[in-house]
Amino acid sequence: MEDDYTPHLPAQAAVVGCGVIGAAWASRMMLKGVDVAISDPSAEAETILNEVLANAVSAYDDLGLPTDQRGSYTIASSVAEAVAGAELIQESVPERPEVKTAVLAQIEAGAPVDAIIGSSTSGIKPTVMQAEMTNPERLVVAHPYNPVYLLPVVEIVGGDQTTLGNIRRAQGMYHALGMKPIHCRVEIDAFIGDRLLEALWREALWLVAEGVATTKEIDDIMTHGFGLRWAQMGLFETYRIAGGPGGFRHFMEQFGPTLDWPYSKLMDTPDFTPELVDALVEQSDAQSGMHSIRELERIRDRNIVGFLKVLETNKWGSGNVISGQR
Repeated sequence: MEDDYTPHLPAQAAVVGCGVIGAAWASRMMLKGVDVAISDPSAEAETILNEVLANAVSAYDDLGLPTDQRGSYTIASSVAEAVAGAELIQESVPERPEVKTAVLAQIEAGAPVDAIIGSSTSGIKPTVMQAEMTNPERLVVAHPYNPVYLLPVVEIVGGDQTTLGNIRRAQGMYHALGMKPIHCRVEIDAFIGDRLLEALWREALWLVAEGVATTKEIDDIMTHGFGLRWAQMGLFETYRIAGGPGGFRHFMEQFGPTLDWPYSKLMDTPDFTPELVDALVEQSDAQSGMHSIRELERIRDRNIVGFLKVLETNKWGSGNVISGQR
């Protein structure tokens, strides 16, 4: 069964790769009381970690979640030092198979043989990353969504050599970190969430490339329309309501035939020209360039906190994950 696992908070964790995603993982872990060792060759890694952690603490304070029993972090001098003694190791290095393969070899050289290794990859199949591993059975993809310290969902994907037992162990650890671990039972490129996002992204690029809409107009339609529904009900539940008293079957009878209509260009991609990139950048700058990235992150976090509070009050969706942490 999907939820056939036992929550277990790792006593010690490691984060290998401390960019925005790795720092957000470390922040979530520390705010759950877990001590974290960090490995990243960049001189900016600790600065990024502290900036992201400050955002996470502010968000948890706004949610009313405890932040005073947080774990500590150490900056390790090597990957081997970071992973020594860790129960859970989160790999968040750049999205290139050869880089991940090399880093996984370093992780295995220093990690306990029974440690769970989770990769933050957003699209690389775990089987690809397992090819040169000594103990491939404990590798899972653990793909989060940013900000990792606030959004609960994490996609858990096993490769050809991952054991079901280790998938369940991983689910138990991420659950104990306050997450909603979803087991993607079929190993597929980009998993579930990013395949859905990619479809929307391609169509949005077409709309800009064809001069149908600007980046701001597309975002306004999402934030003022169906995005508000998606924050608390997913695609299928939303369409079930659209079917009225007849439910989902009535919806499909009404709208199923429209799948043959020319509503999208999903099978194509617009030409990725310098002109398209320039148009996207110019429109995005006009839309949001008055804010720094850190300011946008704080605005995003405050809005997510507000959504989560309402959902918790209504005992619905991701609000149930938050209430479970009280």
